[in-house]
Amino acid sequence: MKESLYSRRSNLIIGFHGCDQTVVNKVLAGEENLLASTNDYDWLGNGIYFWENNETRALQWAQDLANRKSSPVKNPAVIGAIIDLGYCFDLTDSIYLNELRNAYDVFSDLYIKTGQPLPQNTDIGNSTDKLIRKLDCAVIQTAHKLNRDANKHPYDSVRGVFWEGKPLYPNAGFAEKNHIQICVCNPNCIKGYFLPRGIDKEYPNP
Repeated sequence: MKESLYSRRSNLIIGFHGCDQTVVNKVLAGEENLLASTNDYDWLGNGIYFWENNETRALQWAQDLANRKSSPVKNPAVIGAIIDLGYCFDLTDSIYLNELRNAYDVFSDLYIKTGQPLPQNTDIGNSTDKLIRKLDCAVIQTAHKLNRDANKHPYDSVRGVFWEGKPLYPNAGFAEKNHIQICVCNPNCIKGYFLPRGIDKEYPNP
C-alpha cells in the first residue's frame, strides 16, 4: 500500500513453470494460457506461479506432482516465461514485509472478533517446510484487499524467498530446495513464453 520511488521493478526476469507437456505445447501454440492457482494454501496467494531463474526446480516440482495418483501431470515438463514484475509485492523488501505484518494484524483482529480460529501453516508427512500455507495465503490476500480498498495501484505480482528442504550440510544456512518464487497476479506481466533450450558448448555463456 505504501509506494516509494523504487516500488516498480524495472528489469525483466526469467521464470520457469512446471506442468504437463500437453500444457507446454498448447501455451506455446497460443491455444491457451497458464491458469492462475486459487488454492487457499498457495504460498504467495492467488496467481500464476513461476520459479525465478530455476528451471531445475520447476522440473523437480512437476516430477513430484506426477507421482501423485490424481495429478493432471503425466509427462513432466517446463515452460519458460519473460516476466515484468511491475508493481511487485516483494517480500525481500522491508517496505512490503511491513505491509504483510500490518495485513496480518488486520486479518487476525477480524478472526478474534468473530471468535474463529486462525488458519494455520501446516506440514505434510515428514516435511517440516509448512507446505500447506493457509495462513500465509490468507494474509497475502488480505494485503491485496487492503491495497485495493485504499484505491492504490493493484499489485501486479508477489515475490518471495523460501528456504525449503534438508540442510545442504551439517549446521548449514542453506537447504537443498531454496528458491525464489514469483506469483503473477496480472497476466499482462507475462511478456512471452519460450521453450528452454540447452547451451551451445561451442560458445561461452555470456
